[in-house]
Amino acid sequence: MDTEASSFETSEMLGTFLASTPLLKEAWRLCSTANAMGCGAFVVEQVGGVGYVAFSGVQELPVLGWDPNYGMLVSLDAAGHGLFPQLKYRFDREEPVMVHSGVLQLFLRHQTPSFQDKICSLLAETKSIVITGHSIGGSVAFLTALWLLSWLKSIFTPISVLCISFGSPFLGNESLSQAIIRERWGGSFCNIMLTHDIMPMLSLNQSFVLTLQWQALIRFWYTSMMSPNSMDFTNLQLIEEDKVRLFSFSMADMEHPANIGEALGGRSFWPLGNYLFCSDKGVICLDNAVSINKMMHLMLRIGSPSCVIKEHLKYGWYVERLTHQSLIRSFMEGGLSETSYEASLSMALNFAGTSQQAFIALTKDCLIMARQMGRHPNLNAANLAIRLSKVTPYRVEIEWYKAGCDKSDEQRGYYDSFKQRGASKRESHVNMNRFKLAAFWDEVIRMLDRKELPHDLHERSEWVSASQLYKLLVEPLDIAEYYRSGMHLRNGHYISNGRERRYKIFDQWCTERVVTKKLGNRRTRYANSTQDTCFWARVEEAKEWLDKIKRQSNPNNPAFLRNKLDEFETYAMKLVDNKEVSVDVVAKNSSFSLWLKEWRATKSQISPFKRIN
Repeated sequence: MDTEASSFETSEMLGTFLASTPLLKEAWRLCSTANAMGCGAFVVEQVGGVGYVAFSGVQELPVLGWDPNYGMLVSLDAAGHGLFPQLKYRFDREEPVMVHSGVLQLFLRHQTPSFQDKICSLLAETKSIVITGHSIGGSVAFLTALWLLSWLKSIFTPISVLCISFGSPFLGNESLSQAIIRERWGGSFCNIMLTHDIMPMLSLNQSFVLTLQWQALIRFWYTSMMSPNSMDFTNLQLIEEDKVRLFSFSMADMEHPANIGEALGGRSFWPLGNYLFCSDKGVICLDNAVSINKMMHLMLRIGSPSCVIKEHLKYGWYVERLTHQSLIRSFMEGGLSETSYEASLSMALNFAGTSQQAFIALTKDCLIMARQMGRHPNLNAANLAIRLSKVTPYRVEIEWYKAGCDKSDEQRGYYDSFKQRGASKRESHVNMNRFKLAAFWDEVIRMLDRKELPHDLHERSEWVSASQLYKLLVEPLDIAEYYRSGMHLRNGHYISNGRERRYKIFDQWCTERVVTKKLGNRRTRYANSTQDTCFWARVEEAKEWLDKIKRQSNPNNPAFLRNKLDEFETYAMKLVDNKEVSVDVVAKNSSFSLWLKEWRATKSQISPFKRIN
């Protein structure tokens, strides 16, 4: 398996594609144009069949140092003015999608009617659009592309979007990275990074006291770029001491590869999308966050304070070089297969000299880690699929049990038969199958928590279908056991206090998938399983409410219980009328049928019965 080709096919194809097309050159040309236009400028232009939007790298960040919220990560849902509706969903226990507050403010400044009109005009003329920017302008481009992708998805428009940033700093947290992967937008974002540029390694946080000086230097260079012959890097106003401080700050910010950026309020910045690492010898493209961080750390370790400014300002030279060369392939030492990752990175590190061979070995380890981390989730998913096939017979046996209960002469139905079961071998076997299925699905959830499975597993139809079949069939048995064992008396009712986490997560999986129903496509017979898997828990609560009313000396009190019972009856009968329940619900001796009969008899004795609002 170690000699297997890298599983990052999308990432490698993206790197090869960008290096062999004029996209990078056109993107940088327009970035340069925007830079020359001054602070906060942007350019919208169509080149052939591709539309471009480029943001200037000169941006006025919010007040530095005196603003307590500067550099903090803020919720994109709460602070994004509703512009990112596709990113609201998140897994259980996952923190909200968050971005740098200052960059978000810069993005929002551009969301004017004039800007949006230009974007709409561009979209009307092309089916492909590239959003680009240098330095902090690249971060603004990232949010703009994210907004555009969200908007296009909401209106179902098949327009491709590609974001290319040059030397942009960290922007958001891990949840943003996960959300982009779940939406399958990872291939739409590519961060171009020179091997010794420290700007992409910075989180622009509050302790970055040199930000104002940095911005002044960038502005000075953008002015000088109009007269290339007069540009002299030695005249830049950053003294050697400040270069060392800036370099040391970057080293400290990258010191812990597993905890990218400086934690702010318990949260951290995180690499997003693909990273195209460039040197004068070749390029390498990675899309795994941990590998990207490790690679950045290694590049920084072989850098020096003297290249702090120079590297960040040389993207034009590298872009020009990349458009005239292909990825160089060669064999690397250590028995690794020949891939563009390994070969081009080896060539990229050759300029460091023979004394840096130890770092080449470390980068090999990084590549191996990237390959393994990319391959293992899919291998784990494949192994889980095999395990799922092995536990499926347990579910089938429960389905047979349900069918037998629903056809029984006792007419109690599936739920009540299991709740009132005796010590028969058959029902003990069904109960054991319930435990085995729960163990399997709990392990799936644990693997998701540990990020050992693909990020889009919850969107794969086979897994969504399997989880819903399991939930529809088995959760009624869990509810029956909960009330049979008296857990509701000790812990409270099932929905609020006893429902397992796996069912809540499966609810999210089902909600996330958009299902289009044909108008007039009504059921003609009862469902195989009740569509509300908590229906029987609601019945149990309704039974308790009815008992409380019957124990009252005056059945007209309390009014709120009568309202609750009336609401549940309306809800339940709607499910029955729409045939969204299983036949066990309407069985003659089921808990629901007996409750409904008793409740209607009690209600008829309450005179007059009026709904209390």
